[in-house]
Amino acid sequence: MIHRKIIFITGATAGFGKAIAYKFAAHGWDIILNGRRRDRLSRIEQDLIEQFGIRVMSLPFDVRNRVEVMNAIQNLPHDWKSIDVLVNNAGLASGLSTIQEGDIDDWEVMIDTNIKGLLYVSRMVMPLMIQKKQGLIINMSSIAGKEAYSRGNVYCATKHAVDALTKSMRIDLLEHGIKVTSIDPGAAETEFSLVRFRGDAERAKKAYSGYTPLHAEDIADIAYFAATRPPHVVLNDIVVTPLAQANTSYIHKNQME
Repeated sequence: MIHRKIIFITGATAGFGKAIAYKFAAHGWDIILNGRRRDRLSRIEQDLIEQFGIRVMSLPFDVRNRVEVMNAIQNLPHDWKSIDVLVNNAGLASGLSTIQEGDIDDWEVMIDTNIKGLLYVSRMVMPLMIQKKQGLIINMSSIAGKEAYSRGNVYCATKHAVDALTKSMRIDLLEHGIKVTSIDPGAAETEFSLVRFRGDAERAKKAYSGYTPLHAEDIADIAYFAATRPPHVVLNDIVVTPLAQANTSYIHKNQME
């Protein structure tokens, strides 16, 4: 029996996570898919199996629920526990307001997903990698983890936390031979803005008008590149933006479009 490499992706039902799943599947990796939307997980699982002939394990849980996370990963079949790459992709922005007018429910959703969810999943997977004395953790952060922007306050804070956690993981896991990479995208056209603006498709589309944003497949290419470096090479921190974007606050838009 061929033992293919295994990648575990959280938030795999759309955007970066889904694109990463397809990229790795195309190269023969077996996939553990996580997401909250069971119907989407099921459709993606079937499509990956049919297209690429790989094994797929779906784990429908909410990363914010510590008990669900623990139960799902603890109860993985033995041959699925040999995880080579963990992609902590589940994350979101909720709302866009000044901090003094912020919605506390939005804050809690972002903190629980972007920070605590990443910690819950990592805490369960890291010991499995330590047993193997190898592995790669890819934390999907953001350029918002490098600098704050207007009305981004708590979202930026959560991604700054991801940046700090990534650095800490790299220190603590160094002796165990585990690589830790952060991918920090700028403006990317996924469901990100649709979620932030609570399903307002027109407002979400405006966020990307007048320039060409990153696409999910761009990030999937980068994740695959990071995962396939030689054993002695680690890409620590990958900041990537579309050509039109200089930083979190400045995007050059073609007003003629």
